[in-house]
Amino acid sequence: MNRPTKSDPSAASLCRGRLNPFNLTAAFAAALTCLPMNAQDPPAPAPRPALELASLGGGCFWCLEAVFERFRGVQSVTSGYAGGQSPNPSYKEVCSGRTGHAEVVQIAFDPSAITYAQILEIFWEAHDPTTLNRQGADEGTQYRSIILFHNEAQKLIAEKSRRDAATDFKDPIVTELAPLKTFYPAEEYHQDFFRRNPQHPYCVVVISPKLKKLEKLKPQPKPGSPQSP
Repeated sequence: MNRPTKSDPSAASLCRGRLNPFNLTAAFAAALTCLPMNAQDPPAPAPRPALELASLGGGCFWCLEAVFERFRGVQSVTSGYAGGQSPNPSYKEVCSGRTGHAEVVQIAFDPSAITYAQILEIFWEAHDPTTLNRQGADEGTQYRSIILFHNEAQKLIAEKSRRDAATDFKDPIVTELAPLKTFYPAEEYHQDFFRRNPQHPYCVVVISPKLKKLEKLKPQPKPGSPQSP
């Protein structure tokens, strides 16, 4: 892997550009709290929830994958490529910058447990949307900040979310909004990268500190989800 391993993992560097402190606990109260069961009548088996998809890019997909898989309501997170022109791109081709694709994650979530708007709130906290084609030491168009909406409803929610988030940063948000055309899953070795490789230098230096910073959102990790050391 050709990943930078040197990065400033301090909380200050991870929050660079933010004017307001994190204040999302209330926003996630419903999504992250289990409802009490009826003590007298055991609940009937719940129907399988209808899942929705969110496709987001904000730097290295290893980072976003590790962040989003920690939240209840998120059923799966798949790393991949989208937003470009070349069909079925490889990681090497995307890194060349010639395909136009960004590294993105596709999140399958239960909207009754966590909403698309809440997914976007996490997104703004998990990366710096004011740096063009760069996140920390990762630089290139493949690391650009991008929201790829799946339908008109998501587009409207994303537009409002971006406007609201702009008040939290001293510099303008450069996050691109575009319709998702095709999502290409990344190679197998990219999937669940933090879970499988917690001692990889990039995971130790970049991802673990980011997860610690995001602990103030009070996520409720699912059983077996990776924990920051």
